[in-house]
Amino acid sequence: MTAPEPRTVGQLRASGHEPKKLRQEIRDNLLARLRAGEDPWPGLHGFGDSVIPQVERALLAGHDVVLLGERGQGKTRLLRALVGLLDEWTPVIDGSELGEHPFEPITPASIRRAAELGDDLPVTWRHRSERYAEKLATPDTSVADLIGDVDPMKVAEGRSLGDPETIHFGLIPRSHRGMVAINELPDLAERIQVAMLNVMEERDIQIRGYVLRLPLDVLVVASANPEDYTNRGRIITPLKDRFGAEIRTHYPREIEEEIAVIAQEAHLVARVPAHLLEVLARFTRALRASSSVDQRSGVSARFAIAGAETIAAAALHRATTRGEDVAVARVIDLETAVAVLGGKIEFETGEEGREPEILTHLLRTAIAETVRAHLGGVDLRLLVDAIEGGATVTTGARVSARDFLAGLPVLGESDLYDQVTDRLGATDDGSRAGAIELALEGLYLARRIGKETGAGETVYG
Repeated sequence: MTAPEPRTVGQLRASGHEPKKLRQEIRDNLLARLRAGEDPWPGLHGFGDSVIPQVERALLAGHDVVLLGERGQGKTRLLRALVGLLDEWTPVIDGSELGEHPFEPITPASIRRAAELGDDLPVTWRHRSERYAEKLATPDTSVADLIGDVDPMKVAEGRSLGDPETIHFGLIPRSHRGMVAINELPDLAERIQVAMLNVMEERDIQIRGYVLRLPLDVLVVASANPEDYTNRGRIITPLKDRFGAEIRTHYPREIEEEIAVIAQEAHLVARVPAHLLEVLARFTRALRASSSVDQRSGVSARFAIAGAETIAAAALHRATTRGEDVAVARVIDLETAVAVLGGKIEFETGEEGREPEILTHLLRTAIAETVRAHLGGVDLRLLVDAIEGGATVTTGARVSARDFLAGLPVLGESDLYDQVTDRLGATDDGSRAGAIELALEGLYLARRIGKETGAGETVYG
């Protein structure tokens, strides 16, 4: 993280430094990564064959980009990943409001300083993380926030209103030689969208009737919901025309990609076995396919992430109250996720009152699919026979893994329990209990055994 040495324009020039336009800098760094076989987009899953190639072509073409997609599809993460395509360090005029290159001052104040100081013009270095600005568009965003306004304090100091140095620059001009990302672009009021037109195309700034022509070098990227980004939505057509690339994002198309997103993003306070992450991933995908859910709103990846964090918290709570050494989530904890996550889903009109029923049904579908995927071919008849013979298995939020395992029916010389736990890679008590719970729940959903729930306990019998 150490910045380069040159501290004046003279030293910078003597070092052989050559300035690059922003789009050329991004293009060169992207091509270098691709040639070296490096992934320019770490942490992004499910976009490799669809979104990423489109983004790379847009950047190579030097286009401003807008990403269209429902909530929770990774649009903001993708925009933030663009920072990695900038040079690690870039020189700027020390004290410059817009971060101008020492060889190319653009504001009247910097041009004057460069003329007065010559090779002694001081230089500082800006890290690439400082060249990315992000703004969440809200209805109260003003022209001053994005473009700029006349600074009354500077006018009070004696400058005239027509003096360019009276202007206080907004976010976009301050992102000169960098990127500015605007999330939820259609939420900007139409007059604010109009104010962006000249900045994005003609590169001049109009503030209160005063026009200041600045050769701004900025990449504007944005995100929007497809429903809003239409002629019927809240985006003006001339602004749409300014973006060179409109790219549709999507939710992960493969179950493995969905699981990878959950595992990467969730902050877990207890161990959550892979098969439970798979249940949450299948549950989320089932919601996205359900006719009872408003698909225009979408089902965010944050739904499954919050679900994983919730069942981990439930496992930690049980381990603390029941004296377990290691907190491991089990199937029984999935019910806690359903109880708290319903508010994150927008249901279709007419489904009022049926939300818990819909969520429970789709969760059971996800569990059944996971059981088939991992325990298909395991003969569970001995366990079914034991339960039909009168044995019961008790589990629940207040039943420790050790107590659960101790209460399993004895199956003689059979290694059935080992077959189940081996299939799921379970080795310790917590994960073994979770694996056998999954098998029991699968038998219940297949209507091979019964289940009763009450008073904090679930009894299979």
